[in-house]
Parts: sequence; structure tokens; C-alpha cells
Amino acid sequence: MESGGSAHRGCAVVTSRIICLLLVATTVSFGQEVRYNFASGDDFSKYKTFKWVQINGAQQLNQIADEQLKTAVNTELGEKGLSVTTADDAGLYIGYQVSLGQEKQFTSYNTDWGYGPGWRYGWYGAPGGGMSTTTSSTIHTGQIDLDMYDPAQKKLVWRGTASKAIDTNAKPGKREKNLNKAVAKLLKSYPPPQKKG
Repeated sequence: MESGGSAHRGCAVVTSRIICLLLVATTVSFGQEVRYNFASGDDFSKYKTFKWVQINGAQQLNQIADEQLKTAVNTELGEKGLSVTTADDAGLYIGYQVSLGQEKQFTSYNTDWGYGPGWRYGWYGAPGGGMSTTTSSTIHTGQIDLDMYDPAQKKLVWRGTASKAIDTNAKPGKREKNLNKAVAKLLKSYPPPQKKG
């Protein structure tokens, strides 16, 4: 009896550990993801200043979130020896674009698809008795793309993307914390490592 109870307790411990691991894995999979790319061979140590610019046609944040994003980037780059300026001769021009819209994802089933009465006259919407069932879910997007341009070379030298950086449904404090976390994670590997030899 003693060994049976011990085995049962051991099984419960193992099961709870597996559940904990699954919960951790789930948490990680839904976290923020960052990616970046850069111009190979570019010497990033030469960049000491940067200026904010607006990318033509890019979706921007509202004034409050815009300031929060720029403050977060200024802080992270400041810790790496770069300073923000409004001068045109800045070493880097930095701009951002965001994906804030809500996209609808539709799942539909229509009994008139194919050769049913809804297609009788060759175009959808003709008189017919078909039934349609549609469900939709909302996908909230909150991606930030941060671009760095070398104005002297007139080219893009670094681009980073942070997913789930902006949650428009979150409370203000949580929203700013999320944004700061995404920017810190995004710029963690800046400047990119130099090739040796």
C-alpha cells in the first residue's frame, strides 16, 4: 500500500510538471517576436547621432503613443552612445510605420455555392432560396517596423520589426509597458555584430 501511494504521488508530481511546462511553452509562443536585418559591411560604429523622420505613406501612431515610442527608442539608443538631434546632418535618419488596423477574418458556408439558385442568372445575388452562414473574428494587429537610413549613402541600413508591440485594447500603463518592452527587445542586438577579417 505504501509503495502504491508513493507511486500515485510521484505520478501527480510528474503530471503537474508537464502541465507547468506546457503553460510556459504557451506563454512563450504568444509573446512578442522581433526580427531585424541590416546592410552587410556597414560600419555602425560611425553613427553617433540620429534624427526622426516620417516615412511617406506610412501609418503613424497617435500623438501620445508616438511620443512614447520615440522616447523608448531614444533611451535605448542613448544607452548605446547615440544621441537624438533635429539637425539634417545626423548620421542616421530613423522612421517607423505601424500596423494598427483590425482585420476581419471570415469563415463562410453558403448553400448556393456551386450550381444553386443563387447563381441562376450568372451573377451572385439573383433571386434564390439559399442559406448563408458566416462567422467572423477580429485579428488585432500591433506591429512596429523601425527603419534606419544613412542619408549620406541614401540607403536603408537597418530594419527591425516587433510584433505585438501595440495593443490598442490594453490600459494605458500596460500599453506603454508593452511598447517599452518591445523596443528594448528590438534594439537589444543593435549595433549588429561586425564581421571579422
